[in-house]
Amino acid sequence: MPSIISEADNTGNQYKFSDMKELTHTDKKGKAVMVDVGDKEIQKRVARASGHIVLEGETLRLIKDNLLKKGDVMTVAQLAGINAAKETSGLIPLCHNIVLENVSVTLSIDETGVKAESEVKCTGKTGVEMEALTAVSISLLTIYDMCKAVDKNMVIDKIVLTEKIKS
Repeated sequence: MPSIISEADNTGNQYKFSDMKELTHTDKKGKAVMVDVGDKEIQKRVARASGHIVLEGETLRLIKDNLLKKGDVMTVAQLAGINAAKETSGLIPLCHNIVLENVSVTLSIDETGVKAESEVKCTGKTGVEMEALTAVSISLLTIYDMCKAVDKNMVIDKIVLTEKIKS
């Protein structure tokens, strides 16, 4: 089959469809299905993700000094991310319910905002990428929620899976 190049997307990137792998969550008719992991090998799995929220300088000061009316932004956001990782299969319809061995979320203030990093571990038949990404996303959304009264220019960006390990 010859390679087919798609139209350029809005960033100017072009994609070669013949190089793309098959989707795992669709059947032969293109309908959504849950992946059957019954025959997969049990392995130790780790996934790490990160993301960032851009905040105004005054908002960063309020967070550092713990002066926001809603409370301790960093602790609440960290706990929200950990809890979200545990609830991922209830949020994303085709995710498997996974017994997690550990979830960590680290938040750090930088010059432009707050960086969120997560690490999720399990021993099982499927990975924990979605749990790591969910932990970061919800941590950042929690910061957004807690700061929205004082900062109308927040931007959540750079949410990415940084590492996936299975052994």
